[in-house]
Amino acid sequence: MSYLFTSESVSEGHPDKVSDQISDAVLDEMLRQDPQSKVACETLVSTGLVVVAGEVKTNAWVDLQSVARNTIEKIGYTKAEYQFDSKSCAVISAVHEQSADINQGVERAKEEDQGAGDQGMMFGYATRETSNYMPLTTQIAHELLLELAKIRREGKVMTYLRPDAKSQVTLEYSDDDIPLRVVTLVISTQHDEFDTEVAMQNKIREDIENYLIPRVRKNYPDHLFDNYKLYANPTGKFVIGGPHGDTGLTGRKIIVDTYGGHGAHGGGAFSGKDSSKVDRSAAYATRHIAKNLVAAGVADKILVQVAYAIGVSEPVGFYVNTYGTANVKNNEGKVLSDGEIASIASSIFDMHPYAIVRRFGLKNPIFEKTASYGHFGRKPYTEEVEVFYEDGTTSFVEEQNGRKVYKKQVKFFGWEELDYVDKVKLAFGL
Repeated sequence: MSYLFTSESVSEGHPDKVSDQISDAVLDEMLRQDPQSKVACETLVSTGLVVVAGEVKTNAWVDLQSVARNTIEKIGYTKAEYQFDSKSCAVISAVHEQSADINQGVERAKEEDQGAGDQGMMFGYATRETSNYMPLTTQIAHELLLELAKIRREGKVMTYLRPDAKSQVTLEYSDDDIPLRVVTLVISTQHDEFDTEVAMQNKIREDIENYLIPRVRKNYPDHLFDNYKLYANPTGKFVIGGPHGDTGLTGRKIIVDTYGGHGAHGGGAFSGKDSSKVDRSAAYATRHIAKNLVAAGVADKILVQVAYAIGVSEPVGFYVNTYGTANVKNNEGKVLSDGEIASIASSIFDMHPYAIVRRFGLKNPIFEKTASYGHFGRKPYTEEVEVFYEDGTTSFVEEQNGRKVYKKQVKFFGWEELDYVDKVKLAFGL
């Protein structure tokens, strides 16, 4: 018998995502000046208020007011009527120095001996459901809000849109875990005032059907969207939203950030943390492993777990679950067990924290881009960024206000690369 599964997403204007983006913007600004920065930055947003707190060890000097305001402006909170806007909100800093007790467990005389910044377990997941190896429910939920944000910024239709929005997608799956159809779509979007609530709901529903859904469904087979139920702003009026409607906190949308409830989650948030915190870096590494294993044909669906002890560089645990979909056999013709697959995979991918950081360039200012619409399933790309330090990878550009500016080529979403597929195939005899 078929079953239903649901995932959700939230827009960049959702209060929790506003907090995530500010935290990661602060992290990026510190890494832009000092790539050795150790950062744990938490942000709270509410009506007319931003509070940035946390612990850092850095040689950078960051204007937190400017970073917060610039981030809020990019998101779209630029009008006083929102009760939270980039120019008038108060920005309070409660950032202090990182505990020496924590730092001594991370930094070593030899960089490659770097210990994990905390204990914990991290998970990565990949599935053949989509071309980017993400669960389909999660992918559609993100795409709906990405397109809604594009429509808002284009300003040609749906001109009443405000930054806060949520989506939810329910899919019917077959017994063989094959997506059959979209059963229910829920779209709730913040909006300007309408004359009546009935007029608002009718207009938003009509525009979602005419403008938003066609931009998403063109990326998928027609049958997926043949017969679905749409709930558009089902609670009614949604004028009050964003940080004025709900307090936002960094790290409160960890399932939106990952796989929409598929696979598993270790519990640690990502945003605002530098790569010495394995909550973030090892979660990226396990996604990289799972994606490359599935792409190489080891299994159709894979969950990878890694675990660490604080201050220790060697992982204390490494686990693989193929959900019974493994495709590789041993010399006797028997399908490899998940334990055997884990043993081979652990020999291919170096999971020491130092190796993970180097593999994906995690000391670069690349994190604000991850803080909305998911950390996974994104297309990797290389872009030139501005930094304020010189090393063998930077080139001098100019001097601004007595400070030298350099350019650096940086990889974004490097953990989404399929650069280990050949190594995996060789190791597994595929």
